[in-house]
Amino acid sequence: MAPAVLAATGQQEHLDSPHTNGKLRLDAITENYEGNYQFAPIQEAQVSRAMIKRYFETMYERAISDVVIIGAGSAGLSCAYHLATTRPDLKVTLVEANVAPGGGAWLGGQLMSPMIIRKPADGFLRTLGVPYEDEGAFVVVKHAALFTSTLLSKVLALPNVVMFNATAVEDLVVHTDHAGAQRVAGVVTNWTLVALNHDTQSCMDPNTITAPVIVSATGHDGPMGAFSAKRLVSMGLLKELGNMRGLDMNRAEPAIVNNTREVAPGLIMTGMELSEHDGSNRMGPTFGAMIGSGIKAAKEAIKAYDSATIREGKVVA
Repeated sequence: MAPAVLAATGQQEHLDSPHTNGKLRLDAITENYEGNYQFAPIQEAQVSRAMIKRYFETMYERAISDVVIIGAGSAGLSCAYHLATTRPDLKVTLVEANVAPGGGAWLGGQLMSPMIIRKPADGFLRTLGVPYEDEGAFVVVKHAALFTSTLLSKVLALPNVVMFNATAVEDLVVHTDHAGAQRVAGVVTNWTLVALNHDTQSCMDPNTITAPVIVSATGHDGPMGAFSAKRLVSMGLLKELGNMRGLDMNRAEPAIVNNTREVAPGLIMTGMELSEHDGSNRMGPTFGAMIGSGIKAAKEAIKAYDSATIREGKVVA
């Protein structure tokens, strides 16, 4: 079988030299699976510079964002998709503490793979093109990872969305606004591995992202869960946590969707974090409320953004 040569310059040179007179040499590129697969020649510094340039250009550009979403689980990703497709003019920035986005939506309950979604949230599956089995009152996606990977890939393909994963929100930026109220005006960020090691190293200061609207979707209480809800209490902007109540699917899911709202000026809360903030029930391994709450959070974010006068990422009126 002849090797599939992708391109040729007709020039001879050593394979460890990737250029000839400023031109990339491509004659060695061969897609051959019979022992002669050849990659394009490259210098290690090219790889470093390609990553560094794009990553830090993105950080620079998104230092002022239109909407920041804390947490890229099922609620945060659903919010990002609806928000970014409805309003392609907005710069939507996702900040996810884990290396792998998706939160708890890679599996169903007790490490079993099928995902249960109650109607009417199944409409979102049709929007995404995720197949399912219809069980009447609910539908079943054969593997939760099918939903999560599809949603994640579609979100990241949107030109107005960027994600910083392995990045923790360590605090909220809070300003006194034009009316004298305390307003959430951004997030304080650090790489997660740094955030987890503040007690073992000397001072490692964070970074910030300014935005007029913050959506918090950090999930129920855990190592980094319910972050914004707990921070509101420690800052004195919320008297106390409501604390999540026991499991009741029929009460829990509508409560999460219907109560998705701006819980403090500039801060919209969505998903299971609301159960800790409000003291509502947990729903267990059914994900319709995460979709519905995420979509409602997007609608609330658009409403909050459009009702404000914004300059340089700050609400001024």
